[in-house]
Amino acid sequence: MKPETRSATFLQVDQDVEAVSSFYEGVEILSIRDALEKYEWVEDYFWRAIKRDQDEYTKEVDVEDVNGYFIRTFPNVKVEFPVEACLYLKSPRKQKVHNLIIAEENSELNIISGCTSHPGVGSGMHLGISEFYVKKNAKLTFTMIHSWEHNIEVRPRSAAIVEDNGVFISNYVLMNPVKLVQMYPTAYLDGENAKAIFSSIIVALEKSVVDAGSRVVLRGKKSSAEILSRTISKGGVIYAKGHIVGDAPNTRGHLECRGLMLSDEGVIHAIPELEAKYPNVDLSHEAAIGKIAEDEIFYLMSRGLSRDEATAAIIRGFMDVEIKGLPEYLKREIDKAIDMVEKDLF
Repeated sequence: MKPETRSATFLQVDQDVEAVSSFYEGVEILSIRDALEKYEWVEDYFWRAIKRDQDEYTKEVDVEDVNGYFIRTFPNVKVEFPVEACLYLKSPRKQKVHNLIIAEENSELNIISGCTSHPGVGSGMHLGISEFYVKKNAKLTFTMIHSWEHNIEVRPRSAAIVEDNGVFISNYVLMNPVKLVQMYPTAYLDGENAKAIFSSIIVALEKSVVDAGSRVVLRGKKSSAEILSRTISKGGVIYAKGHIVGDAPNTRGHLECRGLMLSDEGVIHAIPELEAKYPNVDLSHEAAIGKIAEDEIFYLMSRGLSRDEATAAIIRGFMDVEIKGLPEYLKREIDKAIDMVEKDLF
């Protein structure tokens, strides 16, 4: 019997793949080791979007015992339910992952990736390489939800290559304590009319350091990008970065970075960057960091809310970002997580 909420599933614990299944025709899912053995052409995609020697962490993942998932939709296949993948760090070690995702021509693929660690695991590190390939007229939505222990370091390295009329949507959610997250996913829009959308919701609690940004390089004519981030510091340090490069004529991009300070101990650095290489590009950005305004709290209290209720309503409104491409049941789960975060913030 097919599950009603997912088209395929994948579970990796440390370096071992524990479960991999596809429930719908047109969706192929394998461990990356099995994919490399099954298809010679997979080598043509391996380390194509990301350089092996990009930094010391990509070099560490370029080893024989690496594992991860290979996910592909066949041409002209539009998958209604998402693929669900979980990367689970159980032991205090380095988890080395290399993922390869391909949306073939005229296909649509939605992936939900949950990355987490075992309670009480102690120190550990997750090193993850993810390469995305969006072919002509294809659409790929990738949502990463991180839920780590407070002493885990996480260093993903991700890149997407998007062809003509392709759409790449990347969503990121972090609302739990973590020692360090450091990532800067990049989308290369090589095709004409290609599009990329990055959305993120980040809460950095005490002693957490989150260095997270998104970059889009507009290489194809009339390609476009949107980067939207919401960050909240409750004692943590956040580096919210964004970079859009207009490297082709008639390209458009918008970057919006908003931060909210809820503690005297926290720090938010907003670092927007726009780079135009042609005169007829249209790039814009908005960046703002602040605290909850007393007049907003007073207004809501005048409407009958307590101070805590008013503050919670303002925070919820701030975090109410439309994360594109999510099924309704997952939106409800994120709402539940936001409810839990609200309780922890007071």
